[in-house]
Amino acid sequence: MKIKTNKPGFEIIESSFGSSFYYSKYAEKLNNKSHVWHYHPEIEMVFVNGGSGKRQIGSHLSYYTDGDLILIGSNLPHCGFTDDRTGNKNETVIQMKPDFLGTEFLSLQETKYLPELFNKAKGGIAFGAATKNAVGERIEMMDNQQPFERLLTLLTVLKELESAKDYMILNASGFSMETQVQDNDRINMIFNYVKDHFHEEIILAEVAEMASMTTPSFCRYFKKTTKKTFTKFVNEYRIVHAAKLLAEKQISIANISYESGFYNFSHFNKLFKEFTGKSASEYRKELKSVLK
Repeated sequence: MKIKTNKPGFEIIESSFGSSFYYSKYAEKLNNKSHVWHYHPEIEMVFVNGGSGKRQIGSHLSYYTDGDLILIGSNLPHCGFTDDRTGNKNETVIQMKPDFLGTEFLSLQETKYLPELFNKAKGGIAFGAATKNAVGERIEMMDNQQPFERLLTLLTVLKELESAKDYMILNASGFSMETQVQDNDRINMIFNYVKDHFHEEIILAEVAEMASMTTPSFCRYFKKTTKKTFTKFVNEYRIVHAAKLLAEKQISIANISYESGFYNFSHFNKLFKEFTGKSASEYRKELKSVLK
């Protein structure tokens, strides 16, 4: 059986004019160019000012509220973080090669924190409210700075991220997509297929065929690459989408379950509580108090 899939995205990034890295600030919902799974060798920093939405990085899936600040490692696949329902004020994206300042500069005593931070970012890092508040305004101010001043601001922001205490590594230890290009393409193809078809029945054997593998080989490959089973990944994707719908749509939880790809309501309730630690109704009630 042939399954139509999006072509996996290897993104080519050009530095901003007169700069050694790429910087762009998007008003509200204007950053809609990267809503397929994609990867690139550049380290990526994303600051979402306000709003709530999905966080999809590597095999990690979660829902953020009140904006987001994340650092994504080299070749770590990810998806867009904002859309027309996110409600953010703006989104700032900074992308830099791991050696964008030169290997000699990065080996100085004063800058050795950078390789350490970039290494930690291989699993993806989400920062807490304190760090978001501390550096968010500076990240946005870079939009109006000249290249040299912008570089100095970036270095101070990266230093603050390196010393931050309120952070979470998003992917399990050992998760890394720095493998052969064909492996990146294969896993991105799978991720894109789940993104486009999670609300339908997903048959394991058909996905294995899409990846040109036997079902047992595919299961071993996916578990080795992402540190979780394919079934768990699909269910987590559906649960995170359900969390998004709970925040955005005033429809019944049974309908949310169905729209998220669950056709057994009790199974949805069980998995939702396992993943979030609370029932869907409790989650919606708490989310309303946070978003007020």
